Amino acid sequence: MKPCHSCQTVIDEYLLDKQLEPLRELTADDFNVCADCATIVENACVKCGGAVYVPRSESVIPDYCPACRSDLIDRTGHDPGWTRGHAST
Repeated sequence: MKPCHSCQTVIDEYLLDKQLEPLRELTADDFNVCADCATIVENACVKCGGAVYVPRSESVIPDYCPACRSDLIDRTGHDPGWTRGHAST
């Protein structure tokens, strides 16, 4: 069992996996936060219409879900970032 990197509580993988269901192909193993620190916004991805993950400390909702961002990186060879028009460096 790993501690949440945000609040340091032990991550309940069952609760987090349930919360992450709207995100394609992701499980608790892909995150280092507990269910209380993970915010999932459904229907927010501009590419697939799926859910996006918003870290607790962020106020901007990403335009791309993790799966679509990864697909874009694989397809184009560059990172589009989490929001359109703001590429990661």
